Amino acid sequence: MSHLIPSNPESTSQPELRRELSLLDATMINVGSMIGSGIFLVPTTIALYLHSTSLVILVWTVGGIVSLFGALTIAELGAMMPHAGGPYVYLRRAYGPLWGFLYGWSAFAVIMTAAISALAVAFAAYLAYFFPMSPLQIKLVAIACILLLTAVNCFGVRYSALVQNGFTFLKIGALGLLVLLGFLLSGGSATNFEPVFPEKISSSLIGVFGLAMIAVLWSYDGWIEITYAAGEVRDPARTVHRSLIISTLLVIVVYVLINLAYIYVLSLENVAHSTLVASDAAMVILGPVGASFVAAAVVISTFGANNGFIFTGARIYYAMAREGLFLRSFANVHPKFQTPIPSLIGQGIWSSLLVLSGTYEELTTYVVFVSWLFYAMSCGAVFILRKRSPLQDRRPESPRSYKTWGYPYTPLVFILFALLLVANTAVENPVASAIGLGLVASGVPAFWFWARNQS
Repeated sequence: MSHLIPSNPESTSQPELRRELSLLDATMINVGSMIGSGIFLVPTTIALYLHSTSLVILVWTVGGIVSLFGALTIAELGAMMPHAGGPYVYLRRAYGPLWGFLYGWSAFAVIMTAAISALAVAFAAYLAYFFPMSPLQIKLVAIACILLLTAVNCFGVRYSALVQNGFTFLKIGALGLLVLLGFLLSGGSATNFEPVFPEKISSSLIGVFGLAMIAVLWSYDGWIEITYAAGEVRDPARTVHRSLIISTLLVIVVYVLINLAYIYVLSLENVAHSTLVASDAAMVILGPVGASFVAAAVVISTFGANNGFIFTGARIYYAMAREGLFLRSFANVHPKFQTPIPSLIGQGIWSSLLVLSGTYEELTTYVVFVSWLFYAMSCGAVFILRKRSPLQDRRPESPRSYKTWGYPYTPLVFILFALLLVANTAVENPVASAIGLGLVASGVPAFWFWARNQS
């Protein structure tokens, strides 16, 4: 069946996506997608697991390096196949059309759309700090947020990029200001870093460090986003891998610094028992104004992150539809704005319905771990495609303008950590994991339906 599917999702005569994204735009899409609401909440979980400052900083650093290894690996594929869809394209090319479809199916059903719903609700919930709202009103504002950002993304890539760049710079500035004020104003103390090192090192520490690593890796998730929109990146052979690497390194620095500031202001013990660590730190530094500052920072952060997810997610379904493996209308590109408007609208409608249903959190729990299985498979595609000859593939190999630094060790390390994360999730929450796999497997009959219809 694979011979029926075009090798290049952008090879048809229909209007195509326009390459308008610069290195700055691509980098800000990744940074804005990574920095969402996690950095305002996850540090508490990490401090509960690890009872020394050195281990807390180490786990954030190691988690960032593992994510960087994933970015270094995927960068080779992104530079070689700079088309819309990202992992959908890589999985399909390395493992066959079914695996690419299952990823895209999962992205539309849950992975991307539930993430969009969750970010929209978080945005509305923190906006309610300034404008009190009922639960129903929060849902309606969340839906309005989704529809607004969907509309912005419909009217051209430049508008999307401007929103993304502006809000990403704002969130980096807010976190940077919190770091500076934390170290410069009174309230913090170097003694709060104690204990710097763990009191004793035992084998149990490895397991606890692993649990903390899982939480950290979730916080770094989003480093892959620009590959979904690689078909709109200018000079992708140079830009895609640079944006992946720069954005991941930048977020590592931001996360390490903000965690140091949290501990310096509150102490490690207080961070571990804080329900809203960023708000508590800002209260110490700025007083009552601090809570408003953090609420505004979360509003900015979630709004910007959602713009990134809405922009990139629609490119996955667009790529599937261009190959005849999804709703046919999703393959259409507006002749004037050159954006996949039907794909954007379909994604927005489904995300809004998930907000109304209130099931987005459950769905995310069920299936989000599967995305890491797809990440591992995507990195594994580097090994497969390097060994596969053009004659075996029956498609011309694109020149590799970038090759994975540290190959084969960097992809192997990332794959190992991704599989450990998946395995731990399956052990800790087997019911949710089984339901998640069932949701993914539901894509199999859908694949055969579209494949047969295509024939």
